[in-house]
Order: sequence, then structure tokens, then C-alpha cells
Amino acid sequence: MKKGSIKNNRINGEVMRALSVIIRDGVKDPRIDPLFSITKVEVTPDLQFCKVHISTMSEDEQSLDRTIEGLKHAEGYIRRELAHTVNLRKTPELQFVPDRSIEYAIEMSRKIDELLKSSEETRSEE
Repeated sequence: MKKGSIKNNRINGEVMRALSVIIRDGVKDPRIDPLFSITKVEVTPDLQFCKVHISTMSEDEQSLDRTIEGLKHAEGYIRRELAHTVNLRKTPELQFVPDRSIEYAIEMSRKIDELLKSSEETRSEE
């Protein structure tokens, strides 16, 4: 199976849905931010590894790091439940990766708004 093939994309989507339900309903670690989301899942074509990109909507900088730490702590449980939920030849080894793209987009939007506001103020002074 090639990376980016229809089958690989379908597996990525199925694993992403299953992980969302497993983590939301089964993992009760207080370190995991309730406003986390799985932004992307990449399962290797040989089904050995799965990179799970995690993001949080919290303003706290350490929230994402604590969430990743909590998920790594529960990795065995999550992987076992994934094996029961998704019918794959192999259950991939999970790697949780922080995804800061949402934070970056919010920060860029804030900077653009500030720039537009200052531009409007200088025009009104003229």
C-alpha cells in the first residue's frame, strides 16, 4: 500500500475516528485538556507506526504538553482499544505529536487585525 493511496487515506480516517472516541470516552487522565482535538493521523503503509497530531484550544502554553504527556501515559490502553475497534492486520505503534498550527493561525490572525487597526488609525489622523 502506498502512502497517500485511497486505502491509506481510508485507514487514516478510520483510525482518527476510533482514536477520538477512545480518548474521549475511555481515558480519564486529568492532564488531558478537554478541548483537545486530533488534527491529523498518519498511518505508515506497512501499518507499523501511527503519528497522531494533537492540538488544544486552550490559551495555556503548557496545556498541549500536558495533554501529550497524558496521552503517552495511556498509550497502551489506547492501542489495545484501537486493536479491538479497528480491524487491521497489525495495530500500529502510536506516536503523539503536538500540532501548533491552530495556535499559529490564531496568532497570525491577531497580528493582521492589529495591523489593520493601526492602519485605519493612521488614515483617520491624516
